Amino acid sequence: MKQSTLVFLLFYCGMMIAQTKTDSITLDPQKQINAAQRLISGNYASAVTVGAYGEILYNQPEGANGELDVQRLVLLFGYNFNDKIQFVTEIEVEHVKEVFVEQAFINYNVANNVNLRGGLMLVPMGIINEFHEPTTFNGTERPGVDNVIVPTTWREIGVGVTGRFNSISLGYQAYIFNGFKSAESDGEGGINGFLKGSNGLRSGRQKGIQSTVSSPTFSAKVDYYGIRGLRLGLATYLGKTQAEDDVKKLEGARIGVSMLGFDARYAYKRFMARGQFIQGWLSDTEAYNSLTGQDLGSALQGWYVEGAFNLLPQGKKQKLFAFARFESYDTHAQTDGALERNDAYNRSDITTGLTYHIVTGVVVKGDYQFRSNALEGSDIPNQLNFGIGVWF
Repeated sequence: MKQSTLVFLLFYCGMMIAQTKTDSITLDPQKQINAAQRLISGNYASAVTVGAYGEILYNQPEGANGELDVQRLVLLFGYNFNDKIQFVTEIEVEHVKEVFVEQAFINYNVANNVNLRGGLMLVPMGIINEFHEPTTFNGTERPGVDNVIVPTTWREIGVGVTGRFNSISLGYQAYIFNGFKSAESDGEGGINGFLKGSNGLRSGRQKGIQSTVSSPTFSAKVDYYGIRGLRLGLATYLGKTQAEDDVKKLEGARIGVSMLGFDARYAYKRFMARGQFIQGWLSDTEAYNSLTGQDLGSALQGWYVEGAFNLLPQGKKQKLFAFARFESYDTHAQTDGALERNDAYNRSDITTGLTYHIVTGVVVKGDYQFRSNALEGSDIPNQLNFGIGVWF
């Protein structure tokens, strides 16, 4: 109750002291910005700014009870110290009971095309990890690739530089972060491993919660937007996982992580398309699995393609997109040593449905997912989903 009361008071006070100017939410991939970028952009009438996004979902697997959930509510707060320095934070409440800080960083515009940042920030990899507000993507649920291969929402503490060179239509980001936590002592002479075959690196996210730091990692991304309607992204992530002092010298306690991602978004009149490909390489996984008893693969791979068409007239403010997405993702794309590939981790989803933008910032979604994996005889239930999302 105390946490809920605090969040409500922060939200109420923010509403009293901050109002937004004209909305900057857009579906144009070349102009699209995420929640944190909106706060930094100065699209507000006062120094203190507030916003929010959230979604309520209904999931109905075949042959099982459905589930209703307030999936998340994220409160956005920012402060402009002057025209060069801003503070941005996002406070996330998941499933009405878990409270996290999703972002909290200082942005300092030191020169044209150069911004320095420090704090808890998103790792720029793929599309959804940076653009996950519910009005920015089709489908009630985020793509599986952006849940298992790119462990959205993936954020860590670090420092970096960002900017845009409009003369050559290029944006860039480069950061030094702390990394995934791979192992710790269980207090009884054994070792707990956080990384595993079913969801790859996801359970190793530290999220800024008393993060262990044994070595830095490097993350970078460039975006090209020089062709009308098209936005291309190329990202990389390099480093080693983190482990506590009492285990980091054990053989296999830390692994190397290299990741490469390519993404594309395109819009033309009433048609929109997007896609991405993510490849991850993990080193020393044989020793890691021997130490922890886990089944972590040595390579992760995922990709998807999606097309959408607005069924309403182009000039109408409301939009109704019919879409279809095919995705494939495998957390056992390769394995080392005696570990055999688990075909259950080689998954494919087809998602098709409707996305209805009632007004800018309010969306209603419905879709059906055909889900499968490569394991012979497996029977994964298909799923019907509905959702309501807001962003302001």
